[in-house]
Amino acid sequence: MACLAVTPVADMQQTLRITEIFYSLQGETRTSGLPTVFVRLTGCPLRCHYCDTAYAFSGGELMSLDAIVEQVARFKPRYVCVTGGEPLAQPNCLPLLQRLCDAGFEVSLETSGALDISGTDRRVSRVLDLKTPGSGEVARNRYENIAELTRHDQVKFVICSREDYDWAVSKVIEFGLERRAGEVLFSPSHGQVDVRALADWIVTDNLPVRLQLQLHKIIWNDEPGH
Repeated sequence: MACLAVTPVADMQQTLRITEIFYSLQGETRTSGLPTVFVRLTGCPLRCHYCDTAYAFSGGELMSLDAIVEQVARFKPRYVCVTGGEPLAQPNCLPLLQRLCDAGFEVSLETSGALDISGTDRRVSRVLDLKTPGSGEVARNRYENIAELTRHDQVKFVICSREDYDWAVSKVIEFGLERRAGEVLFSPSHGQVDVRALADWIVTDNLPVRLQLQLHKIIWNDEPGH
């Protein structure tokens, strides 16, 4: 009796659903302005009111880890950002992060903070987005993640109102975030908070945080592929 070829289970599992892979400037975080390859994974269990990547909630293309790393390498980047959606919603995000680090790239992960970050490669700079009340998803914050942070990581707050700002300040103080993470980032939600007002609040309170704007929106006005 002829034997049928069987694909190893491990090979079948080494895939991810990808919305897009593109090369642009990093618009946020500590590497803002630097050329970066973005790997946007499909799917997200959250529905933040201000989300600007709802197109990544579904669809996408199933790709092997080999194909993803190969496509990233074609750009010859120094920096790679794995984003979403919520990347950690797909379990094979973890081996992808390891593979990208092993390939010599400086890797960051943009994550909502609703899922466990403890399994991520410690070479990755994890950008943990703590959800404010104005996001509509504050109940999804997994505060256990804060104990996992190192100075290599970053914490981000998207500020939708003065109330959000006060809430974020309380979390910075409660968890000593400026000591746990390398950067604490305050971002104004577009159309909801005046940038100058947020800047004035930060200066008045002498906060140990960085005001960040979405550089890609300023330059390309949310055009696809940027």
